Amino acid sequence: MADYIVMPKLGFDMREAELVTWLKEVGDSIEKGEIVAEIESDKATLELEAQSSGVLLKKLEKEGAMVTVGANVAIVGEEGEDISSMEDGAAAEEAPAEVEAPAEVEEPAEAEVAEEAPDEAEEEEAAEAVGEEYPGGVKATPVARRVADEHDVDLKQVSGSGPGGRVRKADVEAYIEGAPEREEEARRAPSISVERTTVPTGPDTREEETSRLRQAIGRRMVESKTTVPHFYVTSTIDMEAVLKLRKQVNNTLPDERKVTINDMIVKAAALALRDFPNLNASFAGETIVYHERINVGTAVAIEGGLTTVVQKDTDTSTLSKIAADNKEMIQRAREGKVRPDDVQDGTFTVSNLGAFDVENFIAIINPPEAAILAVGTAKQVPVVRDGELTIGSQMKATISADHRVTDGAETARYMQRFKELLEEPMRLLV
Repeated sequence: MADYIVMPKLGFDMREAELVTWLKEVGDSIEKGEIVAEIESDKATLELEAQSSGVLLKKLEKEGAMVTVGANVAIVGEEGEDISSMEDGAAAEEAPAEVEAPAEVEEPAEAEVAEEAPDEAEEEEAAEAVGEEYPGGVKATPVARRVADEHDVDLKQVSGSGPGGRVRKADVEAYIEGAPEREEEARRAPSISVERTTVPTGPDTREEETSRLRQAIGRRMVESKTTVPHFYVTSTIDMEAVLKLRKQVNNTLPDERKVTINDMIVKAAALALRDFPNLNASFAGETIVYHERINVGTAVAIEGGLTTVVQKDTDTSTLSKIAADNKEMIQRAREGKVRPDDVQDGTFTVSNLGAFDVENFIAIINPPEAAILAVGTAKQVPVVRDGELTIGSQMKATISADHRVTDGAETARYMQRFKELLEEPMRLLV
């Protein structure tokens, strides 16, 4: 049976991407997970994977086209299969009439019997039946969309409580009920007027068009610094034991699995998060979303900006696996060949400038995460051990945290735990 290849959502704020190059032609056989095209989001050049196996029957988008998240880009099926009903690419419109019916039925009056109102199960069934098309880049049930339209609600502002963050009818109704409170908060909040500075140009200046990556970085960082109440906690960590353990570990590993100091920092950050779930969470207005998995991202400098690659289940992964995963993802990022899974589902980020002789810095939180850890260079400095002055290796690390989710004392305890793990690094191997 024929199926669509759709444009995936590869980041928290991704709305569209450019289809740069087709790597497969009509008539080619394709396996699920095989790379069929290269796409470019505002973060990086990525590889588009086929979501099903079969023969590429038709391309629905041309190279150079800007494609919205959830839109269909191609059709895969059996050779010779009739796809005339799918060629317009409108998966939602091609759904059977009985699937679309819930979105067209009038909302029953409150006095009617409960059985006549569409319940949550019916909403989920309808949402699953229309496929993975997300109009406007928002995952929502048909009933939720209708209620939002009736009350002029922007679904992007609504937190979803359904599977995968899907917005349901109850979420929209709760958002509508909270409107008066939001208006009162907005009325009381001080108004901030920001005027864009005029930059003079002339014969001694040069202008270049801002890349999508740089635009995205600017947009996200302004959003973070103006909407997230940051606070910072810095710790100084003795790195002697870590450096010795790394040398011992790498003596037993092949080159492709050798561990870096950053891998050990990432592992320690993940283990410390087990004891402080507020730092592995996201602020969502009236709720805090706690992530069951600990997926630590690493900020990577690439041409024209930076991106973050995400190592999954970091707290339960071995050091050698963390090292192998990060090495492969960082290489793909620098080559402009990032895969969707490389940049998705991060819950915490480490930004390490240790390679650049940086003593200390603070990083900006990457929404919707609650914290980011900024790591400097491990340097040889005078230290006092057992009452005597000697030379030791120390590193400074600063965590930036969201004050809506956590507080200073809790974050300080997290840094204590992080420091303990690095100063007694055998715990990273257990």
